[in-house]
Amino acid sequence: MALTDKQKLFADEYLIDLNATRAYKAVYKNCKNDESAAAAGARMLRNVKVAEYIDQRMKDREKRTEVTQDKVLNELAAIAFAKGSDFAQVVEEPIILHGRYVMDPDTGKIRTEDVVRITPTDKLPEDKQKAISGIKQGKNGIEISTCDKVKALELLGRHLGMFKDKVEVTGNINNPYENLSTDELKKLIRDG
Repeated sequence: MALTDKQKLFADEYLIDLNATRAYKAVYKNCKNDESAAAAGARMLRNVKVAEYIDQRMKDREKRTEVTQDKVLNELAAIAFAKGSDFAQVVEEPIILHGRYVMDPDTGKIRTEDVVRITPTDKLPEDKQKAISGIKQGKNGIEISTCDKVKALELLGRHLGMFKDKVEVTGNINNPYENLSTDELKKLIRDG
């Protein structure tokens, strides 16, 4: 059996932002309550035909856009594992003043200082370039901003199942059928 028009519309709406509540309310305009829409949207996603349609559409989009899970993970890994020394190095250089080396009067050796040397972007490997979110000329020189390393590590960790969100549910559930026997439950189902 094929999808109904409403199921197809729901799936297409869902693919916009992967929000089942919003998608359900967009298709079923008479549903105004978020809780009802969330429950109905979740049921819709459990429908085998709807799930297969969404899965196929996502695979088609992956081929069309060439955005794959592997590409996303590689981008996150490039951000997560980049380090400051990929972009700049602290090096010791001789001090030059008026075109001449500055000598230490006590030792007679050339005086040195630590300076920061930025790696030119055309010398950076592509995976290191991916971690850069911006470069600008600041008040004190060139400023390099990188993408959020901690967020990238968190997303990778979640993908790998390293972090589990714990949900604690407490409270009493009022079950009016709790004390009924199996026979009484069967009779209730049969008789309505």
